[in-house]
Amino acid sequence: MTNKTYQPLLIHSVKAGSDVEEHRFIGFDGNYCSEGSKALGVCDVSTEKDQFVPVTVFGFLLVTAGGTIEAGSAVTSDANGKAVTASEDNEINGYALDSAVAGQEVRILRGI
Repeated sequence: MTNKTYQPLLIHSVKAGSDVEEHRFIGFDGNYCSEGSKALGVCDVSTEKDQFVPVTVFGFLLVTAGGTIEAGSAVTSDANGKAVTASEDNEINGYALDSAVAGQEVRILRGI
């Protein structure tokens, strides 16, 4: 199996509001991004509550898929910070570069 690579272009630190796992969308409050909402970015490493988590704001990023995603699809966050295909009412947090199913990492292109 080939490992997927990423290219972070801007990383910002924010205080984690709860324990967070790597490769999840993080909201502006330091928690997992709310379902269908705009994310600050994607956390690079698992981080404990009240520690500073590095959040990649834009670039080619890795996110854990929360469902089936097709390459080229617009993605948003589910309630657990995982990437899911965006619907018309959702904020777009990036575009999938790969196809993926729930639990897999998907590469996304994200600009703020």
